[in-house]
Amino acid sequence: MRIEVVTLFPEFVAESVAVGVVGRAIDRGQVSFGTISPREFATDAHKTVDDRPYGGGPGMVLKIEPTRTAIRTARERLPQGARSVYLAADGVTLTQAKAAELAQLPGLLLLAGRYEGVDERLLETEIDERISIGDYVLSGGELPALVLIDAVVRLLPGVLGDDESAQQDSFSAGLLDWPHYTRPQLFEGQPIPEILLSGDHAKIGAWRRAEAERLTHERRPDLWAARKGRRSE
Repeated sequence: MRIEVVTLFPEFVAESVAVGVVGRAIDRGQVSFGTISPREFATDAHKTVDDRPYGGGPGMVLKIEPTRTAIRTARERLPQGARSVYLAADGVTLTQAKAAELAQLPGLLLLAGRYEGVDERLLETEIDERISIGDYVLSGGELPALVLIDAVVRLLPGVLGDDESAQQDSFSAGLLDWPHYTRPQLFEGQPIPEILLSGDHAKIGAWRRAEAERLTHERRPDLWAARKGRRSE
C-alpha cells in the first residue's frame, strides 16, 4: 500500500509514522509513505495557503489553488484505484470495519485540514469520502490521519507478524476484547483466572468469548445493541 498525506505539517506526520507498527511496516517495505504541503505550491512571497471565509466569521479557510495542486501532485505518486479521504468532523465515523475496507485498497490519499476547514468546492471535486475519528474538535487533521493510518496499516497482511492477532482485536467481531494476563501468576494477592492455566484451549476459547460478550454488554451497550440487532435481521 502507498499512503500520501497532504498536510501543512509534513515533518510532524513523517516523524510520527516512523515508529511502532507503522514504522516497522515502512522499513520492511510493506507500506510506502509520503507527505506533501500546500505551502510548496503557494505563489506569493509569504507562502499563503489560507484566506478569510466568504460571509464573514472567525477563522481562516484553506485556499483551493495550492491545496488542489498538492493533492494532484500526491495523487500522481499513488497506484490506480487509490482513494482520497478528507479527515473531517462531518465524515462517517472511523470503525474497525471501515479500516478493514480501506486496508483492501492499493493506496490512500489523506487530506489533513486546518483552521476552519477547506474550501467546499475543492472537496467536491478532489475527495472521494470524508472520515471522522469522533465527535470532538481538534486543531487539525494530522492526528486523525495518523489514527487512520495506524488502524489501516496494522490490518495489512504480514504487518503484525501473526495475522490472527488483528482478527482477534476489539471490534473485529463487533465485540470488545477479552481481558489479558501475563506473568507473574500471582501479583500482590491477585491471581489470574484459573481457566487460563488449564491447557484446555476449547474451554479457554469459550471463556474468552464469554468475557468479550460480558465486557461489551457492560461497557459498550451501544455496540452490544447494534450487534444484537444485526444478528436478529
